[in-house]
Amino acid sequence: MYEPHAKQRIARMLAQDKEDMNEESRAAALLAFERVAAEFFEREGETAFTVKRGKRGYEVSLSFRASRVKNFTALK
Repeated sequence: MYEPHAKQRIARMLAQDKEDMNEESRAAALLAFERVAAEFFEREGETAFTVKRGKRGYEVSLSFRASRVKNFTALK
């Protein structure tokens, strides 16, 4: 029996296998990076996060706008 959406499902599965990072891992990494960034910056708007395969590993980019830097004072 032929499933009408089988071809689309198989194509999607093959595309996901070629991805550098699956969607679940990407979402978890973005959440962790945003949590760390919030400790150092007062962020505004969306965060851009990309992972691309390079010649010798991966190129990872995280970008966001911040309204201020949260400075820490050392206690002596």
